[in-house]
Amino acid sequence: MTTAYGPLSIWMVIVAIGVITYAIRLSFIALFGHIDDIPPRVEQALTYVPAAVLAALVAPALVSIQPTLVGTLTADRLLAGLVAAAVAWRTENVFATIAVGMGTLWLLRFVVPLVG
Repeated sequence: MTTAYGPLSIWMVIVAIGVITYAIRLSFIALFGHIDDIPPRVEQALTYVPAAVLAALVAPALVSIQPTLVGTLTADRLLAGLVAAAVAWRTENVFATIAVGMGTLWLLRFVVPLVG
């Protein structure tokens, strides 16, 4: 049994999702507009949000599932990401992290296959 959804149903879902998203964002603005001080535990938790969002955006791009475990663990993106993570941890310099990560990726993509 197939159910066909018409344009009106699709637009109703889009509007409903928009209203819900707006309400969620407005609730935080209204909540923090009425609170003079943010509780320390909430403030501490909010400090981890940028890192979590960045990790959620970057991690899927680094890991590509290959047919074998060795192929997955030796993928050029994953290796370059690990090198970039080590540079980020050691130097805490965003430019150095990006430069070393991209340099490593280019090295693995364009130079290593020519050698092997």
